[in-house]
Amino acid sequence: MSDAATLTPAEIVSELDRYIVGQVRAKRAVAVALRNRWRRQNVPPELRDEVAPKNIIMIGPTGVGKTEIARRLAKLAQAPFLKVEASKYTEVGYVGRDVESMIRDLTELGVTMVKAERMAEMQEKAEALAEDRLLDLLLPARREAFSSGSLEEVAPDASRDATREKLRAHLRAGRLDDRMVELETQQPAMPMIEVLSGQGMEEMGIQLKDMLSNIMPSRTRRRRVRVGEAKRLLTQEEAQKLVDMEDVVAHAIRRVENSGIVFIDELDKVAGREGGHGPDVSRQGVQRDLLPIVEGSSVTTKYGVVKTDHVLFIAAGAFHVAKPSDLIPELQGRFPIRVELEPLTREDFVRILTEPRNALLIQYVELLKTEDVTLTFTDDAVTTIAELAMRVNDAAENIGARRLYTIMEKLTEDLSFDAPTLRGKQITIDGAYVQSRLADIVRDQDLSRYIL
Repeated sequence: MSDAATLTPAEIVSELDRYIVGQVRAKRAVAVALRNRWRRQNVPPELRDEVAPKNIIMIGPTGVGKTEIARRLAKLAQAPFLKVEASKYTEVGYVGRDVESMIRDLTELGVTMVKAERMAEMQEKAEALAEDRLLDLLLPARREAFSSGSLEEVAPDASRDATREKLRAHLRAGRLDDRMVELETQQPAMPMIEVLSGQGMEEMGIQLKDMLSNIMPSRTRRRRVRVGEAKRLLTQEEAQKLVDMEDVVAHAIRRVENSGIVFIDELDKVAGREGGHGPDVSRQGVQRDLLPIVEGSSVTTKYGVVKTDHVLFIAAGAFHVAKPSDLIPELQGRFPIRVELEPLTREDFVRILTEPRNALLIQYVELLKTEDVTLTFTDDAVTTIAELAMRVNDAAENIGARRLYTIMEKLTEDLSFDAPTLRGKQITIDGAYVQSRLADIVRDQDLSRYIL
């Protein structure tokens, strides 16, 4: 478990507040769920496996922050995180993905995460090894003078060690970055093959791909690259050699089993009443296939068996038509925490535009700053943008805070296009500018449906 797991619920909520506006109840719910993982690790061993994760159902319209809360929680906990749509899965026997594939995908993410951490730890050693390999390429095998138009000559009678150290100094100073070298790199002997398998056959497809990769050993490929690029490639290759993949896989599986988070969106799309006909039958089938995964089962992946007993599942849906009570009773019981997210208000839109660390206005200001254009928004511009977003949401489909993205993109469309010709300029966007750019579109409901 990461150090972030020791954060108190209040500290977790405070961290989420830096990126997400409002939704206090949802933040408190996920904070408790995350803290319970730390608590489980500290209960008596005989009780540890009996403590079930506090899975959550978030109920609320699109664009109010359901996915962002789960994603930020996973990032805070440094946990493998996977977002899936329940509607993409089908009951066993139908064409589509089986629900166990979400655990295989989560495990793949976990292995990638741990491998990246291990490679970062080995970076310094890998750079030293890559440097030595590069020097072997740059220094001729025969005793002859090394010459470059941009470097000092090395005397023919100089020792090989002296020549090598002189080259090392030039290499570290970046003076050799544009020099071309011939490099041997490892690559699979055959292109990646995607094995197409039917429902319930994904495990066989995984095994077939692994078998083919083992039968066909990797081969080397010679290519000419610049020294700067060669250094990057060799460092990456050396770091991979230094990483113990068995340890990576074992650690990744433990991390997935104890701190993995699966966010199941659109759960309401597979909610169907008992005794239904047509599509409802398949929806109930998906729920029944989900049940053992959420309850706790063992899933075979290409890295080994992964247990889902303590994976945290956060489900979400608008539940406009279906209700949580329309889910099969067994699945309802596996999501003990229900939290309803509040619709966003105009004041929330103002805060979303300005308060979070990654606030939308800050993003646009920083993007144009790269073109040496200083962009500022007045207070009345912010309130006007928020008001127009609310008005379009009310008149058309309510997509929550996502409406701000479409409005901001339309508002800054010309500025973004002309920015390279506006270097050194200071541009202020006020309420009048916002009205002049967007008011006509907002008034025309048919037009706003397509543009905003």
